[in-house]
Amino acid sequence: MCRLFGMSGGAQPLSAEFWLLDAPDNLTVQSHRNPDGTGLGIFDPDGHAVVHKAPISAFNDADFAREARRERSRTFLAHIRFASTGALTLANTHPFEQEGRLFAHNGVITGLSRLEEELGEDRALVEGETDSERLFALITRETRRHQGDVRAGIVAAVSWVAEHLPVYSLNLILISESELFALRYPETNTLYVLDRVAGGDRGGQPLRHRSSLGIRVHSDDAAQRPVVVLASEPMDQDPGWRALESGELLHVGAELEVSSAIVLPNPPAHRLELRDLSTLGRVSQSVDSSLN
Repeated sequence: MCRLFGMSGGAQPLSAEFWLLDAPDNLTVQSHRNPDGTGLGIFDPDGHAVVHKAPISAFNDADFAREARRERSRTFLAHIRFASTGALTLANTHPFEQEGRLFAHNGVITGLSRLEEELGEDRALVEGETDSERLFALITRETRRHQGDVRAGIVAAVSWVAEHLPVYSLNLILISESELFALRYPETNTLYVLDRVAGGDRGGQPLRHRSSLGIRVHSDDAAQRPVVVLASEPMDQDPGWRALESGELLHVGAELEVSSAIVLPNPPAHRLELRDLSTLGRVSQSVDSSLN
């Protein structure tokens, strides 16, 4: 199953040594479980999106690792892909960029011809084959229709998908230069948040999280500064980790203020079960499930 990671440091850029190559032994295991793409998205000092990604396993991507360790940004988005829709190409590798925002998704949506019909001329936003990028295009269009209100755009887009398309899971993280949004829907795949105070629950601790799957996140800045972390599973034993509820949309603002609400209280109208997916889809969504 694809893995999502997002982080916000608030008003000032944060130094974050993180990603899947800090511990080659653990990352080798993780990369073999999710071998189809590695991606990191940040924003540079001028507020422009920068994406480092490749359609290869993380342990083979030394250039990506060097970039990931030295970047500074107010917001971060990372993704490790286990492909369920689309070939192993750069165009199909997360994160995706549209109109100054970055996006990654974990799950399966089918009925893509219906989604493309709904997108109309905004189909031009899509460069690859994935359901994820098409979902992002719908969010981008609805955000535009709501005068740039990203939250309203996400709610409108995922509400349409939940009503009209077969859905297995559409967990997502979307970032701008100053904001982070995350949605879990439905409860099929997990997504956790840690609203971490400066120094952690014991005080004075750098951010040094390690998941059961080998994901590492390191930032000495967090010894003095609070951070908000999103991940597919708790990344350490911090008691502050909380699973988002099904339908919960979380927002981290420019000053690190956190708010959330249930925006999709009902299950998808056309809910998919694991048995309903293609063979590749079943494999991609069931991998690592025993570790969630």
